[in-house]
Parts: sequence; structure tokens; C-alpha cells
Amino acid sequence: MANMELWYTENQTDNVNFSMKVKEHLYSAQSDFQKIDILNTYEFGRVLVIDNWTMVTEKDEFIYHEMITHVAMSTNPDIKNILVIGAGDGGTVRELTRYNTITNIDMVEIDELVVRASQEFLPFTANKLEDPRVNLYFEDGIKFISGKENLYDLIIVDSTDPIGPGEGLFTKEFYTDCFNALTDKGILINQCESPYYPNNATEMRRSFSKLEELFDVCEAYQYHMPTYPSGHWMFCFASKNLHPLKDFDATRWNALNLTTKYYNTDLHIGCFSLPTYVKQLLRD
Repeated sequence: MANMELWYTENQTDNVNFSMKVKEHLYSAQSDFQKIDILNTYEFGRVLVIDNWTMVTEKDEFIYHEMITHVAMSTNPDIKNILVIGAGDGGTVRELTRYNTITNIDMVEIDELVVRASQEFLPFTANKLEDPRVNLYFEDGIKFISGKENLYDLIIVDSTDPIGPGEGLFTKEFYTDCFNALTDKGILINQCESPYYPNNATEMRRSFSKLEELFDVCEAYQYHMPTYPSGHWMFCFASKNLHPLKDFDATRWNALNLTTKYYNTDLHIGCFSLPTYVKQLLRD
């Protein structure tokens, strides 16, 4: 009897593939914006795939979602009003709702189908979208933020790569609108790609340099994501005033007694210590 095995393969670059063995293909749909698939895999549990790119896996999503939220929240524990752009799987909102000091989270996702599929198949990330503090807007984040001023303490841009629907979230115009929409102590956290493969590194540099022009404080920090190309990925911390190391109070954050699996206050300091080749890329 032939042994039938199903594998999902992502082309991480033209010359590099990443494959995982699939138990079951749970969901597939074409929205107005992109192709959405949800797989159940042996190693990584449930996996959200958008346009054939791995977005979220049950096994390692905690790394991404803790690092996109807690670095900013521990730098300014007084954050109350937050805008999240993208993040259709809900994981970023899930982490934010753990802070009872937060009063409002506006989540703007262009593709309602991603949210509905996540609520059905990815309850581990989407389980807090019903929180009363969360307002869901299914519209274009670029249009949503345009014209808003001095409103949000934190803006998190949890976007796909700068191709397809996510493309406009990497422009100078969009970052300027984010700057204007932030309060005096406002922080912008941006998905900032990866330094390792050339195509990702180009996007990282473009994104970082635009933010650096606008914000007085602009620092890249790293996290390790086993299912993303090369595993070595970056967020950008941009702020008008607050510095993620100089204004960081570890004791205050630790007193909250939040349980995390990746983020901790030692790592908070360490993640801003970048390899030499990454520093050179960002300086170029």
C-alpha cells in the first residue's frame, strides 16, 4: 500500500523552501484581497497561510505576539488607547487585553474573512476579539488613520509583507499619518522584516530609514521566529519621546505578574543588541 503524505511547501526565497507535513487542510478561501488557507500540521499545529506565506502557527505565534506588544507596553505602562492595524488572526489583541490598564483597542483589518476564519479555526489567537474594549473595523488602515491627530498612545502595525494588501503600510505618507495620530509619549511598533535574505533585508532597511527620518527615537529589535524565512526577524520601535531602554522600568512591569513564554525584562534589554551585519544594514 502506497504511503500518501501531504506536505505544504512555502518558497521562502527563489532558492529556499520550507516544508511541513500536513494532517488536514481545514479551510481555503479567496477573499477580495488574498488567498487564505488554514492547515493542521504535525509539528506546528494549526497554521494560517495567506497568499502562500506562513503567517501564524500554533506552535510559535506566542513569540511574535509577545514581542510586538510587551516591549512597548513595558516601556510605557500608562498606555490606554491603542490602534492595531492588520493582525487579523487576533494574537496581538489577545496579548494587549491582558493589561487591565488599557481602555480602548481599535483594530483595523482590511480583510474581514481573515478574522472570521481565525475565529473559527484559530481560537488560540482570536479568543479576545470579543473583549468589550476592542472595536473591530473592516477597512483600509491607511484611510482609517489619515487625518487623525494626537489620539493613540500606541500604534501597532501588524502587517503582512510589503506586497499585496500590505504594501501601502510601508510608505513615508503612512508613517507620517501614524506620527500625527500618536500622543506626545506615543509609540509606533512596526513589523520590520528580516535582515538575512536580500529581499527581506531591502524592505527592512527601507522601512527603518523612513521611520528614522520622522521619529526622534527609532530602534530596531529582534526576535526569533522558527517558521519565518531564516528565523531572524525584526520589529521597529519608533517614538516621539520614550526610549525603549532609557525609559524602561523592569521592576514595574514584573510587578504586573503577567505570564509569558518568550518575553521577559532581560530579553527586553537584550533584543536591542543587534549583530554587526544588521547594524551595518540599518546604518547604510
